[in-house]
Amino acid sequence: MKSIENFVVSVCGFGTGLAFFVLIAAVLTQVLGRAFGSSPVWTEELTRYAMLYMVAFGAGLSMRTGDLVNVDVVCEALPGQWPGRLRLFVAVATFCFCAFLVPAAWKYVSIGVLQTSPALGVRMDIIHFSVLTLLVLLALFAALRVFAMPAVGNSEQSVNRLE
Repeated sequence: MKSIENFVVSVCGFGTGLAFFVLIAAVLTQVLGRAFGSSPVWTEELTRYAMLYMVAFGAGLSMRTGDLVNVDVVCEALPGQWPGRLRLFVAVATFCFCAFLVPAAWKYVSIGVLQTSPALGVRMDIIHFSVLTLLVLLALFAALRVFAMPAVGNSEQSVNRLE
């Protein structure tokens, strides 16, 4: 199980890095194009798509470490075991919400087969797949976070970073 998790973490890290590299290259191309007269039209579109995939791969990694929309002010102000309980509730709620949205995301991807992007000419199902990827990975990492948490009743300590 741990080797599968490590593989998914590696794939997500690589995907985030690759998307970030594409984003940097597209923005740099756009800036240099503007400096020398005219920037290519496709750079703005590619930047948006790279950002979508960067978030899709990176959100799950953030959930894994507890850095995704983490409000420690509220958690740490709670007494006793309540910070751990709140983190557990958030992870379970995230999993349920993502699982609920997966069928709608699949429909969204299916609709994209009929469309192409205006500047790049890429089929939009490839772009829309980033939403499905985000939901599936976020649900997976939320579930892994739940299983990695210590039993709420066994410890007074709250664990935020689970690695």
